Amino acid sequence: MSCEGCVGAVKRVLGKMEGVESYEVDLKEQKVTVKGNIQPDAVLQTVSKTGKKTTFWEAESPAEPVAKPAEAVAAA
Repeated sequence: MSCEGCVGAVKRVLGKMEGVESYEVDLKEQKVTVKGNIQPDAVLQTVSKTGKKTTFWEAESPAEPVAKPAEAVAAA
């Protein structure tokens, strides 16, 4: 992602995706964090439809294990 137009495209497709509870787009880091009842591969495939290169980021380990909804992190 190189501009706000790219961010808008990513937000548009994620907003239409069933099961997405929330998402955060970080243009500076070129990172998208998606939370919800979704399959990570489906998120990656959906975001890639915007024409952006997508890959999974290494998951950040929390200090203590915490139960939380499924989370997919992709670079776009």
